[in-house]
Amino acid sequence: MAQINGKLSENPARLLQKLIRFNTTNPPGNETDCIKFIYSLLKEAGLEPVMLGKVPERQNLVVRLPGKKDAAPLFMYGHADVVTAANQEWQHPPFEGVIDEEFVWGRGALDMKGGLTMMLSALLRAWHEGVTPPGDIIFAVVCDEENGGVYGAKYLTEEHPDLFRGVKYAIGEMGGFTLHLGKKRFYPIMISEKQRCSFKLTVTGPGGHGSLPVRGGAAAKLAKILERLDKKRLPVQITPPVKMTIEALGQNMAFPASLIFRLLLKPSLTDRLLALLGDKGKFFDPLLHNTVSPTIIRGGDMINVIPGEITVELDGRLLPGLDKGEMIAQMQDLIGSEADLAVTYFSPGPAEVNMGLFETLSDILRESDPVAIPIPFVGIGVSDARFFCRLGIQTYGFTPMILPKEIDFSRLIHGANERIPLEALTFGVNSIYKLITQSAF
Repeated sequence: MAQINGKLSENPARLLQKLIRFNTTNPPGNETDCIKFIYSLLKEAGLEPVMLGKVPERQNLVVRLPGKKDAAPLFMYGHADVVTAANQEWQHPPFEGVIDEEFVWGRGALDMKGGLTMMLSALLRAWHEGVTPPGDIIFAVVCDEENGGVYGAKYLTEEHPDLFRGVKYAIGEMGGFTLHLGKKRFYPIMISEKQRCSFKLTVTGPGGHGSLPVRGGAAAKLAKILERLDKKRLPVQITPPVKMTIEALGQNMAFPASLIFRLLLKPSLTDRLLALLGDKGKFFDPLLHNTVSPTIIRGGDMINVIPGEITVELDGRLLPGLDKGEMIAQMQDLIGSEADLAVTYFSPGPAEVNMGLFETLSDILRESDPVAIPIPFVGIGVSDARFFCRLGIQTYGFTPMILPKEIDFSRLIHGANERIPLEALTFGVNSIYKLITQSAF
């Protein structure tokens, strides 16, 4: 074993520094140099990783740690690409991986090179110690998660599904971090996520010369539609995984919070309660409704010409287990007949949740933090879990981090000054190591 491998596998902060220093901003991604670095660590340690990809500059990596074959394989995966850090004010340069004030700073520290570091460090630690887990451990590093997954998880699941044969459970991003509510420490474990369902609205009306104002034209029609989207929610829908999330919170909170959570699950009261909660209700609003956000508006090419057509693209998010037809009907009811509506993208997620590994993950968190309260959680974004579910794999968001109250996980992801506490990184490595070495999957 090369000396540098031992040092990096034993020092997660240094390993994360190395990963952050590869600028894998997507687009264009260019993840291959980062993937090659991870490949070299695994290869020199004596494992047999493989690199796979549609194009040379956008490779993926898969490696298998052999187990006893007493249990199904456990799959761990994460993405090497990151979002842009442009036009943000950073305390430390975003691609230097500075260690300062007990944090590792940089783009990807949380999303999700920190999670990759936890998985890779735990895997190498188990390998170096000669651990033979109950089942094989499959570890994958993918590209392109932040921009559709076409070159990453989608490619692997469509072109190389045999690599994941027999897998029932996986751990991936977004879960197992501390959520401080009241005086308690909750640890949301993501069990499901919303589905992307994007739309394009087209409104038309009389055009003409800019010097002759048009009443009731395309712009006026669009204004009315945007106001309705701003003022009204789509209907309340209580889906099974969201119900589990809110019930778990209610069962562990004191009165009156416990009562509020119970009442949130009554559709006739949900919206009124969310309005009363104000900012505190923002976390739950997208869990209880399908949502759409206008993001791209196009219309008109010249200042002196009134456009006869304007289009709006809407980022739609559909609750888990629901069909896109339900959301189309909801949108038609909301916008009325003044616009043509078309679905531009739909990527279905898992219809049902397999909770078979949830208690194992919960026990590991309780062992790592005796006051931990693990709860199921539904992600409002999308991840590569939507591709692996097509192979029958249940993904749990599980990159455990013990976080202080002052760290707002949601604001740091994709934002300036993204960083991870050194303590949280170590916590995650130790927790995933326990999963690898102590659990039967």
